[in-house]
Amino acid sequence: MRCVIARFPFDLTKSGVLESMKGVKPEQVTGESVIIGRRTYPVKQVGQVITRQDRRDFSAGEVLRAMTQLGFTCRGGLPRTVVPTRVLSPLQKAAAMLGHPVTA
Repeated sequence: MRCVIARFPFDLTKSGVLESMKGVKPEQVTGESVIIGRRTYPVKQVGQVITRQDRRDFSAGEVLRAMTQLGFTCRGGLPRTVVPTRVLSPLQKAAAMLGHPVTA
């Protein structure tokens, strides 16, 4: 598949990426990641290995797009913490509006 990363065209194949990443130890993932084989790599590390360019020359989005098109599983940044919201009954809402403490 032909893709453009950092304004340079690359002909990438899934087997070529697998071969390039063979023996490369994954760095700690702190943002977007790509699962290649059984390992999870940071997107920028994958981009650096397959393009042989400095990480500052390309965006994570360019590499994510290419890896997704090749069929690799890509994950976004760190999962955001979801704060569960408490659902109050109409009686509890009325009590809260009157200044009384809401009980569970």
